[in-house]
Amino acid sequence: MLVPLLVTVLIAITAWMLWQQRQYQTKFRIQEQRGKEIRKEALSERDQLLDALGDAFLLVNETSHIVFANACARNLVKGRKLMGRSIMEAFLDDRLSVAVMKCIRTGKPMQELVVLHSSNTPLGAAGEEGGSAWVIDAAPLSQNGNDSLTRVVIRDVTVEHQAEQVRRDFVANASHELRTPMAIINGYLENLLDDDVLEDPKTSRKFLTTMRKHGARIARLVEDMLVISKMESGEAMALSNDSFSLRACAMDVVERLEHMIIKQEAEVSMDIDPEDLRLTGDRFYWTQIIFNLVENALKQNPAPGLKVVVKGEDKGDGTIIISICDDGIGIPSSDLPFIFKRFYRVDKHHTQSEIKGTGLGLSIVRRAVEAHGGEIKATSVPGTQTCFTIVLPQEPQG
Repeated sequence: MLVPLLVTVLIAITAWMLWQQRQYQTKFRIQEQRGKEIRKEALSERDQLLDALGDAFLLVNETSHIVFANACARNLVKGRKLMGRSIMEAFLDDRLSVAVMKCIRTGKPMQELVVLHSSNTPLGAAGEEGGSAWVIDAAPLSQNGNDSLTRVVIRDVTVEHQAEQVRRDFVANASHELRTPMAIINGYLENLLDDDVLEDPKTSRKFLTTMRKHGARIARLVEDMLVISKMESGEAMALSNDSFSLRACAMDVVERLEHMIIKQEAEVSMDIDPEDLRLTGDRFYWTQIIFNLVENALKQNPAPGLKVVVKGEDKGDGTIIISICDDGIGIPSSDLPFIFKRFYRVDKHHTQSEIKGTGLGLSIVRRAVEAHGGEIKATSVPGTQTCFTIVLPQEPQG
């Protein structure tokens, strides 16, 4: 009786132990599956978070191969495979891949600014026409450098880089533009002081007249620089929203330029329909717009007989079109894409003795038009007609 009882007990214990083992195994499998699900959910949340970044984001392993690329990075390559590729294969520019490789090798954060002059991004896809600027920011995921993954952020800084370049160019050009007339004025002053020129009324008057012209140019340059500086800083964006007559505004401009118009035997007329057409916006800046465009036509065409027409038309669909056209020598087609850039001048038709403009007038015009929600374009048929056309919504933006 004892042996069968012991056998029964052993069988029961074995069965219980097997049941317990199965229970543990089932529980372990459930926990393991749950762990996988949690990890999967965490990775999914990570991917969603990184996909929401505005910058391209990569994870690179110790062998310099890409193990993760977010949506922005994938968009830069437009469908080409990134996962599994090495950094040397993925990056278009060696300067960028070298920075990442140095970070992987040393475990120290690296940052590199690269300007690409082609229309490509760092990963090879077509970017903005005319080149771009990018910052590559690479760092190990742990501060002690022991982590096997390196994160790489690719940030498009084209706008900031171009703005800084424009600022540097502006300062350099402004310095040059001021230095030239100042040197001329100082030269004439030295002649007046050191020689007996003052005893010759005719010569001294000639010197003083030239100095006055260059002094006026300096004053105009400073005025234009202040206006465009206000626009760049955003001060001018707080536009007044007044209703005023386009004809009255244009008449004010003609009155201001009357001496120049008479001297050049030019004719400035108006073709405004309806006659009482009104604009809504900042009259000061609209006066600047029309003044600069009419003055530009006169300066570009110093020969007698120029005809300038200021046109205004209400299209009846909420759009107003304003144009300033002249029948002068025109603007070469090669210059048209650049005429709204600061300090750009079409100088081919001027003699060396003429006092040129500041090179800021058309840039001011464009910024002021855009501040009112409008657009401006220039067309020209050399020897026939040049037109600056503004398309303006009746209710200006801003």
